[in-house]
Amino acid sequence: MASAQKEVQKEIKLNDEQNNQFNLITRSLQEVLGADIIKQKLSTGEQLKCYWGTAPTGRPHVGYFVPLVKIADFLRAGVEVKVLFADIHAFLDNLKAPFELVQDRVKYYTKLLRSIFISLDVPVDKLIFVVGSSYQLTPQYSMDNYRLAAMTTEHDAKKAGAEVVKQVSSPLLSGMLYPGLQALDEEYLKCDFQFGGVDQRKIFVMAESILPKLGYAKRAHLMNAMVPGLAGGKMSSSDPNSKIDFLDSAADVKKKIKLAFCEEGNIEENGLLAFLKAVVFPIASFKQQSKGASPFAAAAESAQALFSVTRPDKFGGSLHYTEYEKLEHDFATKAVHPGDLKKAVEEAINTLLEPIRKDFESDEEFKAVEKAAYPPPMDPAAAAKEAKKAKNEAKKNKAKASAATFQQQSIDSVAEQVDKIDIPKQ
Repeated sequence: MASAQKEVQKEIKLNDEQNNQFNLITRSLQEVLGADIIKQKLSTGEQLKCYWGTAPTGRPHVGYFVPLVKIADFLRAGVEVKVLFADIHAFLDNLKAPFELVQDRVKYYTKLLRSIFISLDVPVDKLIFVVGSSYQLTPQYSMDNYRLAAMTTEHDAKKAGAEVVKQVSSPLLSGMLYPGLQALDEEYLKCDFQFGGVDQRKIFVMAESILPKLGYAKRAHLMNAMVPGLAGGKMSSSDPNSKIDFLDSAADVKKKIKLAFCEEGNIEENGLLAFLKAVVFPIASFKQQSKGASPFAAAAESAQALFSVTRPDKFGGSLHYTEYEKLEHDFATKAVHPGDLKKAVEEAINTLLEPIRKDFESDEEFKAVEKAAYPPPMDPAAAAKEAKKAKNEAKKNKAKASAATFQQQSIDSVAEQVDKIDIPKQ
């Protein structure tokens, strides 16, 4: 027993290439649970597999760039990445959307995410899209779900989903199923590690505990830091002022950035700085290495700088940055004004969104899928008119049905009276 424990604790040696892969996979993360699981797989030369899931409910916003930039690291490191469109989870999460509408949104997410990865020059040959209902409705998965339910308390289920499932005074049972389903997905997607935000940590810890009890392997878990929204809190699909959609126009971006919280010298809960750190600088660095220039730096400086804050000479002239930390320092010491930072972030976001907008505008299928997934809301006056029309139609149909019934009853009555007549035989 002691020798077995020593064997488990033995350091896993990686060659230079494998170390580079591991560093690329784990860089810039807030937390890694089970790093040795990843190292062990890399050391054997086997295909490393990751799973990241998203529930296709609201419109994806630029906050999605945060996990997608990290997933780009996984793909560049040769990891096979399965993106799970969790349609069952989306339906269960406090019934945010009808199941039929969720299916249309799965199609939209598929088109959009592929467009984003291509715009980032990410290799997509090991990118796989999976729909949750393709396996979550099978007898084996259902049986495992019952087995999991038999060994999970209500307290543990609620605790695991506390950060990601909407908490209400009288919670639905569906919200408590959510964390267990996510744990089971690791086995059914045959991944080596699951990736998510640090808000998923309690679900990840539950998965590490519950899967071995079901006879399945424990997986590693990689977590990104949470990035605040434009208003300073969590970026949310339900708050239009805290997010920028991938298909927002340049004018929309400008308007939303203008409303963003950005107090002079304040680097805490600053969504603009957080976005630059998590998204813009990593993309700029990759583009500079692969293309020879950063798209977020002034043209004359793009071969060296990653990001530029352009401003007139009378306000000190433009500033060019080769690292995020210097920009954060300059903002903290008030060397960069909030207005200048907002303008620079607006330009960077529009640079990121432009190829995605072009892809959307040139693809009729993309447009049709988007319209089905997020049908435009009906004008209140038009909705009232439609409701009145439907009510009148219902009244007409009811009147027709009543008339037809009366007519049939009359015919039946006459027939009955005819039957009662004793016709003399000739």
